Formats: sequence, C-alpha cells, structure tokens
Amino acid sequence: MSDVMENKGALDTTDSIYFAPLLPWQQALWTQLTTRVLTIQQPLPHALLAAGMQGMGKRAFVWRLVAWLLCRERSTHPAGACGKCESCQWLRSGTHPSLQVLPLTRMPINADSADNTEKLSSKAKDKKPTKATSSSALKIKVDDIRALQPFIYQGGQGIRICVLDQAEQMTVAAANALLKTLEEPQSQVHLFLISDAPAQLLPTIKSRVQQLPLQMIETATTIDYVTTALGHTVNREAVGSAAIEQLIQLANGAPLAAIAMAQASWYSKRGLWLTTWQALRSGKRSSVAASDYWQNQLSIEDFIQLSEMMLLDIQRVCLGLNELQTDVNLSTMLETYQPTDNGLEAFAHSLQQTKIALQQNVQEKFAYDKLMQELAYL
Repeated sequence: MSDVMENKGALDTTDSIYFAPLLPWQQALWTQLTTRVLTIQQPLPHALLAAGMQGMGKRAFVWRLVAWLLCRERSTHPAGACGKCESCQWLRSGTHPSLQVLPLTRMPINADSADNTEKLSSKAKDKKPTKATSSSALKIKVDDIRALQPFIYQGGQGIRICVLDQAEQMTVAAANALLKTLEEPQSQVHLFLISDAPAQLLPTIKSRVQQLPLQMIETATTIDYVTTALGHTVNREAVGSAAIEQLIQLANGAPLAAIAMAQASWYSKRGLWLTTWQALRSGKRSSVAASDYWQNQLSIEDFIQLSEMMLLDIQRVCLGLNELQTDVNLSTMLETYQPTDNGLEAFAHSLQQTKIALQQNVQEKFAYDKLMQELAYL
C-alpha cells in the first residue's frame, strides 16, 4: 500500500502540515502532552517514537508538535503553534535554525501525499531524486548521524529538535551512532523518530525511546471521519456505509489510508483487473493487447498497487477466508478456478521485481508487457 494523505483533503502549503487542524483521534494525546509542558511544567521525554502503519496520521501529529514546541507563543496557544511568531515564519520558509531533519528529502513543505509528507529541503531543492537514486536517498547513514552532533551538543541555544523520518532506514552503523545521543540526553534537545516499520528498528533503539500511542482509533471515529472526508462519493460515484466499511477494512483501519485509496485512480478499476485476468487466462486476449490497453488506463506504479490489492484478496479466498472486496464478485470467479500457491507466489515475486526494475529506469512499456505475461499464467 502506498503512502496516503497525512491530513484531510489535499494540502499544498507549508501551513498545511505545521498548522493544520488536529486529527480528531489525536486530541486526547495532544492535550496530555501540552498539559504536561504548560501546566505541570515537565519536559517531554528526550526521544519519542511515532510508529505504526501508514495512514494513521503519525507524521501530521509529529510536525504539528514540532511547530508548537518551537513556537515563541506556545504558552498562550495550547491548541497549536501560533503561526505568526518568528519561529513559525521560519518554519513556513523551511529555514528554521533549531530544526534538523533526516533524510534531507523528508523536510516537510506540503502534505500532498498520504502519511508520507515530503518535499526537498532547502539543502536538497536543486537535486531532484531520480528513480534510480530515490530509494538510496532515504537511507540514513552513519555520517548523517555524526553530522547532527554539533547541532545537538552546541548548548545554550534554546530548544533544538531533530526529526528522523523513516527511522528504520538507518544503517546499523547509523543506529549505533544514534545510541550515544539517546544515552546522553542533552537539555532542551528533542529527538523524534518516525517509522512505518518499527519492527526493523534495533531493539537497543526502541528501548531508549518512548512510543507515542497513535495507533488506537475507535471504529466509530474512523467511519465518521472517512465518511465526512469523502462526502459520500468515491470517484464521483455515490457510496453507502458498506462501501465505506470495505475501504476501512482494506486499509486495516487506517482512516487516512482509506481516504487515499478511495481517491486513487486504480480503486475503481478492480473489476476491470479481474476481467483482464480472466481474459488472459482463457486466451481471449493477448498479453500484448492487455498491456497496450492498461498503459492508457494507469501508470505502472498504480497498476502494481492495484495488483497487490487484488492478489491479497485472492490469497484470502484461496485460504478459505471471506474476501474483503464484496463489490467485484471475486469469490464467484474463484469458484471455477483458483490459482496455485506457487502461481500466487510467482506473481507476487514478479510485482516486487518490477518495482526494483523501475528504480533502475526500465521502460514502463517493458514492465507492463512482462507483468501481463505473468498475469496470464496466474
């Protein structure tokens, strides 16, 4: 599942991420943290971890909290950063001297992608990552951590904040270098780690940070939020409560992921994907013709995402479980034919290999042609 909206609607300015309205399921935690700082006058833990599946709004919460902690007027603005002081203006321009972010490409400027807010920072604006380099650019290396040391240990400079997004992308050497900072907390220095895959973090790292409880969202809250955000329509078609509940199930309960999925261009083409698969398998359509057709329908990245979704539900039915997508007659189709476990594994492998090939600048047409050939034998 690709990244999904980090806040309601499409957000396209710096204000959107630092000064956006608080997501409703985060109100209790926000009040708890701000009360601790303002009323109890107890500083936040030195290092905090925002972790869990994409689409829960963890980045939205972290960037909002960063803005508030840096805000010069926070004592009179407990609900969020004032947006007007010198600190807030620095955030708007992306030049705050008391904020460091790793990797460089994760500096927030807008929130137009889901739970994956990113834009090139001022240090990297002129270096647009290519497909071949974008994955490696996310890696946090030991030299990146070492470069933070002067900023962390400079002392006497007021509050300073370091944000490590995609913290699971730290190399082992980088994680070990970070341990020293975690073990020797500096006054007024806050470290925020953000991770979509916390299981990949070293246990020694996780034992030295306090995790923010951002994963628990009541079902009723999720349904209300998704329903309101979509306005009862998905791709301009009216939807009922069953369709909303299906979206939430497919998104594993993550409201922002459900909204992004509903608005994705591939979501309305799930039935068409099944029709193509059936036509390829029966020989009624050639893989070349199917490839040419789909190239005019979706980007190869969207088709891969669509295929992964369909494959997961096919695997569920083959295991004797109920399908999650009740609106595309998947189980009816599988009553007469079910792919083998080896076939499912082979196609899943092909999808992963195609992702890697695309990072190496393989032409989209060649990728589509190969996937359609594989799909014909699923």
